[in-house]
Amino acid sequence: MALAVTSSTSIAFSSFNSRTDQGLQFSSSNFQPSDRSFPSPAALNLSRKRSPTVKALNAEPKRNDSIVPSAATVFAPDVVNKVAEEVEDIEKLARDLEKASPLEIMDKALEKYGNDIAIAFSGAEDVALIEYAHLTGRPFRVFSLDTGRLNPETYKFFDTVEKYYGIRIEYMFPDAVEVQALVRTKGLFSFYEDGHQECCRVRKVRPLRRALKGLRAWITGQRKDQSPGTRSEVPVVQVDPVFEGLDGGSGSLVKWNPVANVAGNDVWNFLRTMEVPVNSLHAQGYISIGCEPCTRPVLPGQHEREGRWWWEDAKAKECGLHKGNLKEENVNGNGTVGVNGSSAASDIFESQNITNLSRPGIENLLKMEARKDGWMVVLYAPWCPFCQAMEASYVELADKLAGSGVKVGKFRADGDQKVFAQQELQLGSFPTILFFPKHSSRPIKYPSEKRDVESLMAFINALR
Repeated sequence: MALAVTSSTSIAFSSFNSRTDQGLQFSSSNFQPSDRSFPSPAALNLSRKRSPTVKALNAEPKRNDSIVPSAATVFAPDVVNKVAEEVEDIEKLARDLEKASPLEIMDKALEKYGNDIAIAFSGAEDVALIEYAHLTGRPFRVFSLDTGRLNPETYKFFDTVEKYYGIRIEYMFPDAVEVQALVRTKGLFSFYEDGHQECCRVRKVRPLRRALKGLRAWITGQRKDQSPGTRSEVPVVQVDPVFEGLDGGSGSLVKWNPVANVAGNDVWNFLRTMEVPVNSLHAQGYISIGCEPCTRPVLPGQHEREGRWWWEDAKAKECGLHKGNLKEENVNGNGTVGVNGSSAASDIFESQNITNLSRPGIENLLKMEARKDGWMVVLYAPWCPFCQAMEASYVELADKLAGSGVKVGKFRADGDQKVFAQQELQLGSFPTILFFPKHSSRPIKYPSEKRDVESLMAFINALR
């Protein structure tokens, strides 16, 4: 697919049609995150409101990127104090809006930043952000990253959204020279071999960085339940920890996450109630949607982010757009790993029918050539959202197999045990499921991504 390149970038702003000319009168009690029902469109109190003309981002004075402060820059005391005050104000605002509805948060964001804020739209269920912005009756801007490798359905959806809301989405493109160098050097699918970060950096992160340098704030569709390992602490508003805004330097960009506290099913209830168009890929089993080579439908028992970069460890399921969510692991004296600054993550797969195997226990199981019973063992990490997603089905499987001649176990394979598990237990990513037959010393790795009880049971029955 050909890539468009621009020497300077801008973000287009929404031009409103008859649908967008309507504004919503609302109270702070509307659309609370905990609500599981939404008013029908007919019940909404709509009033006519003509939106003012919105100037384009490139109408702002151009920044000289050569004077972006470096890590060695010494700031005057008044500048440092001003940044500290702004951070404190945003933290207070986050506390004040913690229990607010997505609509109220969106309205506050658009009111506060006016022409200097834009919605980042990926072409998935984050279309809810555009609907919320429309309902406020305020002018709003939308931009999207065209990596050149999106699904055809996503491109069609972009066109549908533009026509539905009467807006013009401004697409940010990767640098053609950088893409050319990457592909010529490493091929079209290098991310399957050495990870997705390099490709994402070229096709997504750098174009986003250019876009955000023309803004003072941006709006994302991050939710806490999307990725428990990296997004569980996402606030409704924060100082962006990674990117710079229009003024440059640390603290120059604010990041709004209006649906941070909303469950995924509640977002979908809202979309259905408001009859908002959605990407046709959702009907094919896709939940989290990114580039075509790196996205696939999720299966029963899988977490929604497991459809992204499925060949990598669960904790790496961020492309770099929200890199600030990733925090270093802390390893305690027992070799267990905690994430997001915690000590050790709470254990999972807790059941009287699941045996917790120690390192000597799993080693003995490996050495046995003739076992009294077959064994089903999951190699897991308790912080892994995809392990957490299959917990219920694995516990149910253990209950079904109780007394059947097949025992069910678990082995925590992160931290100090990870190298051993990779070398001896075929660990690729979490979770990895193994079956130890009664009369074979070599464990058999479960090859499928289906982790529902029926699929796991069919695997066992085929081998015993």
